[in-house]
Amino acid sequence: MGQPVVHFEVVGQDSAKLQAFYGEAFGWDFDTANPMSYAVVDREANSTADGGGIGGGIGEAPAGYSGHATFYVAVPDVEAALAQVEQLGGTRMFGPEQVMDGLVVGLFTDPEGHVVGLVNGG
Repeated sequence: MGQPVVHFEVVGQDSAKLQAFYGEAFGWDFDTANPMSYAVVDREANSTADGGGIGGGIGEAPAGYSGHATFYVAVPDVEAALAQVEQLGGTRMFGPEQVMDGLVVGLFTDPEGHVVGLVNGG
């Protein structure tokens, strides 16, 4: 049996800007009540009707490190989501593209240049 993805993380130079971007783009709510002000995205508060989804977080990159982002977001319409992130300051890299039967993906970079994936199914 494989090991499932259980967390995502976005780390960058301006955590507040990234929180605002992702919060508006995908309707995520954050809890920053922790010593590091790491913005936790609760899985239960941000899951699909059938319970799908993972929790994660957004945080500040340590000095000298530009940051990273690694995850795919399930959205109802990849094109609409790409258009939304472009309006919010992101840049479309790829897609939407049907990569196999029933699977449409897209890629964009957020305002700090992190690559993020979108997949149909939200």
